[in-house]
Amino acid sequence: MSFAENLKQLRKDKHLSQEELADILAVSRQAVSKWEQGIGYPEVETLLLLSNKLHISLDSLMETEITQESNTEKQNVTGTITITSPFEHVIVTCHKVVASGKMSGGKSSPQYALFAASEGKGFFGEEPTTFLGWYVNEEDISKEITEIHNAIVNGISVYTLKYSVRTKKGLLGIRIESE
Repeated sequence: MSFAENLKQLRKDKHLSQEELADILAVSRQAVSKWEQGIGYPEVETLLLLSNKLHISLDSLMETEITQESNTEKQNVTGTITITSPFEHVIVTCHKVVASGKMSGGKSSPQYALFAASEGKGFFGEEPTTFLGWYVNEEDISKEITEIHNAIVNGISVYTLKYSVRTKKGLLGIRIESE
């Protein structure tokens, strides 16, 4: 299922209307409707809130989005590594990194997101996930995943993201910040 289908099913499973979910997330009902139609995605802060409030991991919520767009076997990498995300100010030790599917947005919007899955179980048994960074295109996120994979294979325990981009939250969503 796509993110849109996963969200709609999750909302129905929780017996929430679009309006009730919108109230929980402090967004409009129209935003929830657009997400469920596959027209767009919530901003990362809203994704994290959604994950927290509805007790579902981000990788579960975006499960098919993660695999649908991937033509590479290295899209899901396993191993233990500490990753530093300089633009998101995050340091996390994880056993797996997972890329989102291609997200809709304009030319100045990031197209992909990278998440880290940590060992352990969340409240409902899902792996806890941490947002790591935004990427301009599939080539950049694939290079990042390949380098993380190589670091794990070579026994390197620390990695700093190299291809993620600095973003800025604006009125129309998240935009890539010019250098």
